[in-house]
Amino acid sequence: MINSSVLIEQVLINFLDNAVKYTPPGSPITLSAGATEGAVTVEVADQGPGLPPGEEQHIFEKFYRVPRAALHSGAGLGLTICRGIVAAHGGRMWAENRPGGGAALRFTLPLTGTPPHMPPEDDTTIEHRPASSGR
Repeated sequence: MINSSVLIEQVLINFLDNAVKYTPPGSPITLSAGATEGAVTVEVADQGPGLPPGEEQHIFEKFYRVPRAALHSGAGLGLTICRGIVAAHGGRMWAENRPGGGAALRFTLPLTGTPPHMPPEDDTTIEHRPASSGR
């Protein structure tokens, strides 16, 4: 069975990975969280170039990539998958440009309730390959 906490961990990893990809080297990235009114809000913020104005919610759409994303690998599915994970847990996700520059990606999760039921992984769909000694 897939553990819900592993899925939320994947959301955090994806948020941090995106911040590292799109922020100039040496720029600070902050991770913060706080609880208010029955929910926890998590934020990953950077001081990079930010998002194109008006595109803040488009980054969560399937296959959407900001124009400068051509410099980085990826299919434009990571944040879409994250949005689905957070929604399945009863939360929401959004992005904003920061007033001083950069972007902040945030999500909320309810502090109460039952996590969604995650079906077990089907081993028959996983292709098993022998380990190799090189890349």
